[in-house]
Amino acid sequence: MPEGDTVWRACKRLNQALAGQELVRTDFRVPSLATTDLSGRTMLEVVARGKHILMRLSGELTVHSHFRMDGSWHLYRPGERWRGGPDHEIRVVLETAPWTAVGYRLPVLDLVATGKEDTVVGHLGPDLLSPSFDRALAIANVESDPGRTVSEALLDQRNLAGIGNFYRTEVCFLLGLHPWRPVEAVDVPAAIDLSRKLMKANVRNGAQVSTGIDRPGQRSWVFERAGKPCRRCGTTILSSTLGEPTRERVTYWCPACQPEA
Repeated sequence: MPEGDTVWRACKRLNQALAGQELVRTDFRVPSLATTDLSGRTMLEVVARGKHILMRLSGELTVHSHFRMDGSWHLYRPGERWRGGPDHEIRVVLETAPWTAVGYRLPVLDLVATGKEDTVVGHLGPDLLSPSFDRALAIANVESDPGRTVSEALLDQRNLAGIGNFYRTEVCFLLGLHPWRPVEAVDVPAAIDLSRKLMKANVRNGAQVSTGIDRPGQRSWVFERAGKPCRRCGTTILSSTLGEPTRERVTYWCPACQPEA
């Protein structure tokens, strides 16, 4: 699933292309919005809120979307061939004179009043990439359940928004935390600060990197490296699922660098 930095970069591209532009044609291909026509409205801005995308329009309307596992937004110039997938995977088309934004495989797509965006993102904790990030609240949220595993607490978007499987896995490795270690045995401020530092650096870099080496196959310490030797000590990286039913995720760790005790 795309994480906060990936969504932030997508919103930046969409905002640069569409902000200030009038919509000349819209085509929603989901049943709940099939008759919706937003042509004539102006795209005011496109902003990220954690992993959510908010396209704010004139007339106090917001197009809300979320990538989850497979969704994406693509931008095309007039006459350019669309390459995001087959037509039946298109969920929405937003066309301006210079650009057409096409949303593919978006599992979440709805229209809300701009003043009521909290109905779709109000459950989220502080956004790690927001200039107004509330560090104290994020720390308090994570520490509110001291017996929960650090992996689950960091991944819970109600605690803080933006962290996905890559960051929670890599942060645990870098801090020497076993994925099942309880929050009460963790330096929560350090985990949050490192998560934010990595995400902010990767917004600029354009790739998810935790090792400092931005080359294929060398960007992560343990993420998606099960069965391979730890880059630090040579021990074989392990993997397992962790999380509540329906929310399980594969996690990776080095049993030597991240001991249980």
